[in-house]
Amino acid sequence: MKHGFIKTAAITPNLKVADTDYNCGVICEYMEASYKEEVKVAVFPELCITGYTCQDLFFQDQLLKKAEEALIQIKKCSNSFDTLFFVGLPFAVDGKLYNMAAAVHKGRILGLIPKTFLPNYNEFYEARHFYSGRHLDTSVVIDGEYVPVRRDVLFCCEDMPNLRIAAEICEDLWVPNPPSINHALAGATMIVNLSASDEITGKSSYRRELVAGQSARLVCAYVYASAGSSESTQDVVYSGHNILAENGRIYSESDLFSEGMTTAIFDMQRIETEHRRMTTYESEFDSKYMSITFDLEKEETKLSCFIDPKPFVPSDASARSTRCNEIINIQAMGLRKRLHHIGCKKAVIGVSGGLDSTLALLVTARAFDLLGLDRKGIVAVTMPGFGTTNRTYTNSIRLIESLGAEFKEINIANSVNIHFEDIGHDSNIHDVTYENCQARERTQILMDLANKVNGIVIGTGDLSELALGWATYNGDHMSMYAVNASVPKTLVRHLVQYFADTTTDKVLSDTLLDVLDTPVSPELLPPENGEISQKTEDLVGPYELHDFFLYNMLRCGSSPDKIFRMAKVAFKDVYSDEYILKWEKTFYKRFFAQHFKRSCLPDGPKVGSVAVSPRGDLRMPSDACAAIWLKEIESLG
Repeated sequence: MKHGFIKTAAITPNLKVADTDYNCGVICEYMEASYKEEVKVAVFPELCITGYTCQDLFFQDQLLKKAEEALIQIKKCSNSFDTLFFVGLPFAVDGKLYNMAAAVHKGRILGLIPKTFLPNYNEFYEARHFYSGRHLDTSVVIDGEYVPVRRDVLFCCEDMPNLRIAAEICEDLWVPNPPSINHALAGATMIVNLSASDEITGKSSYRRELVAGQSARLVCAYVYASAGSSESTQDVVYSGHNILAENGRIYSESDLFSEGMTTAIFDMQRIETEHRRMTTYESEFDSKYMSITFDLEKEETKLSCFIDPKPFVPSDASARSTRCNEIINIQAMGLRKRLHHIGCKKAVIGVSGGLDSTLALLVTARAFDLLGLDRKGIVAVTMPGFGTTNRTYTNSIRLIESLGAEFKEINIANSVNIHFEDIGHDSNIHDVTYENCQARERTQILMDLANKVNGIVIGTGDLSELALGWATYNGDHMSMYAVNASVPKTLVRHLVQYFADTTTDKVLSDTLLDVLDTPVSPELLPPENGEISQKTEDLVGPYELHDFFLYNMLRCGSSPDKIFRMAKVAFKDVYSDEYILKWEKTFYKRFFAQHFKRSCLPDGPKVGSVAVSPRGDLRMPSDACAAIWLKEIESLG
């Protein structure tokens, strides 16, 4: 529960239709098993106490009486477990029968939630047996205790304020106006669905999309537990398709025609953060809703779930290729619009033979193709200096020639040495002045050359560099359109790989592969034995760590200790805890101290959910203090 993490389960037991004693025993066994698995919220299928497929047996008093007795037994069983359980049963109120979900916790029945929408088409005949609970608002006595019966109820955890649970039942989700919409607007952060969805061809895909889509639309966790193959197969078959999703992403799902427990760990803190971020998410207190509190023991949920070490990069190869193509098109279309708007047919770009300038050149070439412009209008400039190696120099030339751009070489050594003399700097002192003079000289050349050819300078810097402030102010920091501005370094690599994999030009492909194999470096210090002597990740830390920190800080609003906890899981076989903590501290220091560079960024297209444009996603004061973040990091060490 620490940091908002909570383990949940959707459970499909092997039942016997209409045998409430047997079903009660199986449910209680799963209750104990879920508790041992440290599950805090467990959801069983619709009408699981009796079985969904009892048909006209629901008219039998004996079945209804035994179902209530089973619920009482389940209530008593729950007294030993620190878990909130949802079980389904038929229950009569004032002479009418309802399809109910019972919330059971620590020896109490917290409430009964009736099903609203009763399917009565095709193979379903629920209206034959049940009434809709749309307007039901009453209480009943079960085992000597009053239990509220209503649809509009939130189960609120006293020990975890961002955990507010509401329930709907099967068909409720499939209608145009699901109860879960009102539940979420009233403050629910988790929706549980007790379901009995039969299996026909293609339905599982639609069900998956439905659950994922609803969790995204409502910005919530969604636990969908469905009846399994032990239901009657007289006319249809049930598959026990359990799905657990959070904000559009399916975290876990069961195989079709399987039984048992499917678990997932949800981040309720992140959901609450998303609610605060989305000002159009007009959640407000609804006087119709009843809040029922429950408590859970404060424990640290073991993060046994997968935590993606590269949140910006899809792990699936097919999804990654699709994402790469989308991003490149966004970048190219952004540049296309800018060139078309200003009537510009020339672009000037510095090409170093490194990853960022390579991607920027590839994107520029695509933009020119979209405009029907000759690629010779791309003035690609290589500007060797004191740190340039033969490898990057050769790759830059091959890249420019392969793409058909105009090649231009301008050596900056003489002009920088003259500048050293002008400002009185000793060229043997390889400090920040030594480095930044080179970066600013290159930018001056590009800007002036753009004026000469009536073009614009294309920026090459990426999102990760901007987050760390790893750019020379008014040097590589500046351009007239920054195509890589919201592309993190971990994704830059895959975009270049995508070009290498999809091009039919073998020379271009081989060059791109060698660029990918070259250490990331600004090449501002002299080489050692012809090799790159200045490796960026030795100085600021691994970009995969910084991208992980950046995503979880900006996109998820996570605190430093939570990010550290997640990073230890995500990189457990890669970096030591001390190493992670060291670079997390560096990240926060640089992120805050270097924001002034981001306050005056040039225009550039947003391509993902994280960006640092001062006109878009990140409205942050340049003088913000990092003290409370750094103090928390210090306390972790």
